[in-house]
Amino acid sequence: MLDVAKMAVQAARKAGADYADARAGTDETESLTVRNEEMAGIDRSISTGIGVRVLAGGRWGFASTSRLDEGEITRTAELAVQIARAAGRMPGRPVTLSPVEPAVGAWRGPSTEDPFTVPLEEKVALLMEATRRMRTVPGLNYAEGGLDFFRRRTFFASSDGAAIDQEVTHSGGGIEATAVGDGDVQRRSYPNSFRGHIRAAGYEHVRTLGLVEEAERVGREAVDLLSAPECPSEVTTLILDSGQMELQIHESIGHPVELDRVMGMEEAYAGGSFLTPADVGTLRYGSPLISITADASLPGGLGTFGWDDEGVPAQSTPIILDGIFQNFLTSRETAPTIGRSSNGTSRADGWSHLPLIRMTNISIEPREGTLAEIIADTASGIFMTTNTSWSIDDKRINFQFGCEMAHRIENGKLTTLYKNPNYTGITPEFWGSCDAVAGREDWVVWGTPNCGKGQPGQVGRVGHGASPARFRNVQVGVR
Repeated sequence: MLDVAKMAVQAARKAGADYADARAGTDETESLTVRNEEMAGIDRSISTGIGVRVLAGGRWGFASTSRLDEGEITRTAELAVQIARAAGRMPGRPVTLSPVEPAVGAWRGPSTEDPFTVPLEEKVALLMEATRRMRTVPGLNYAEGGLDFFRRRTFFASSDGAAIDQEVTHSGGGIEATAVGDGDVQRRSYPNSFRGHIRAAGYEHVRTLGLVEEAERVGREAVDLLSAPECPSEVTTLILDSGQMELQIHESIGHPVELDRVMGMEEAYAGGSFLTPADVGTLRYGSPLISITADASLPGGLGTFGWDDEGVPAQSTPIILDGIFQNFLTSRETAPTIGRSSNGTSRADGWSHLPLIRMTNISIEPREGTLAEIIADTASGIFMTTNTSWSIDDKRINFQFGCEMAHRIENGKLTTLYKNPNYTGITPEFWGSCDAVAGREDWVVWGTPNCGKGQPGQVGRVGHGASPARFRNVQVGVR
C-alpha cells in the first residue's frame, strides 16, 4: 500500500503537480447495540482506497478512488492536477506550505487485545447482561448498551520524500437508561453520554468500564429523575464533572482556536471564531488556573498519532497558559499566514477526503484536590453531570449546555436532586470565573468520535483530558 501511495505521487508529479501527497488506507468499524435485552443492530464496514492531493500553480486539487489498479491511480492523480489548474482561475492568494522534514517511519497505537477478534457472542453477552440489570429497576422503560470499535491503517507518501505507515485502534462503549412517566422522559448514561467512553486502545479498555456493575445504579438514577424538581433559575456557583468539562473544552476552546475558522475558511458550514491573530500572547482567555494543551502523543486519546495527514510529526503545543492564549491549531497551509510552522493538526476522516485542521487531544491541565474536596469547599451552588445537549454561536462565544442530572450543594454537601439542568455563559467570562480545577486523580482522557466539520462534511475523532472544575457567578436554569 505504501508503494501504491508512492505511485500516485509520481503520477501527479508527472502530470504537472508542483507538490503532491497521497494517503492510501483502510478503515474498519464495528458497532453493536442492544436494547431491552434484544439485539438492535450490528453494523460493520470496511473501506479501502486512496486520496491524492496536489498543488499546481499555487492551488489545491484533490481526487480519490477505491480502485487501486495502476491505471485508475494514474487517472486519479491526473484528475487532481486538472482540478488544481481549474481552481487557479478563481480569485485568491496562492497556497504556501510551511516546511516539514520528510518523515520515513512507522507508528502503531496501543492495543493489547484486538477488538475485532473478540468473539461476537462475548460482546453481545456483555450488553445483554448490562441491559438486563438495568431493567430490574422498577419504573425503567428502556435499557440500551453499545460497543464501538474502529481501526485505521494509513500509508502516506509525498513528493518531498515522506513515507509513513501508521495504525490506530479505538474501542469503547456505554449504557443508557430511559424512564418515562407523567409526560416526562429522563435519561442517565454511563460512563458518559453519546455512546459512552471511547479510547485509543483495544478491547482491554471495554473490560475496565464496569458496564454491568454500574447498570442498576444508572437505571435507578433515571427513574429518580422523573420525580425530581426542575433545576431552578439563578446565578450561582457551578461545579461540572469531568465528562461535562470534556464538552465545554471541545466547544468553547478547541473549536475557536482552529486557525482555519479564524481565516474564514469554515464560516459557510462550521462557523468562525471570536479570536484573531493579534490575541496570541495577549488575550486573557480564562483565570490563572486555566492551562490547555494540544497533545497528539497523549496515551489513550483519540487525537493521538505518529504524524498528521500532512506528514507533520505529533506535537504537544500549549494553547492557553495560566489563562493567557498562546497558540492556534495550524496546518501547513494556514501556519505561514501568522509566521509559524504547522503544529501537526491537519487530518481527514478517511482516504476519500482532504485533510483539514482538527483538534488532537485538547486537555485542561490538572491542578490540585479532588472533586469531593471541591464540593466540600463550596458553601452553596449546583453540581452538574453528564452532557445531554449543547448550543454555541458561530463565533464560539455565547453558549448554553444541558446536563442529565444536577444536585444542590449546601454547606459542602450534595442535597436536592434536580432534573433538566442547564447553564449559559460567554466564553472568556466563563473560563475567567474558574477558581478550582481538580487534580490528576479525577482527570480522565475522554474521546469525542463524532466531531463534525468541513464541506463535504467530515467526522473527526478527537480527545480531551478533563478534570472537574468550579465556576463562580454562572447563570443556571432558564434565564
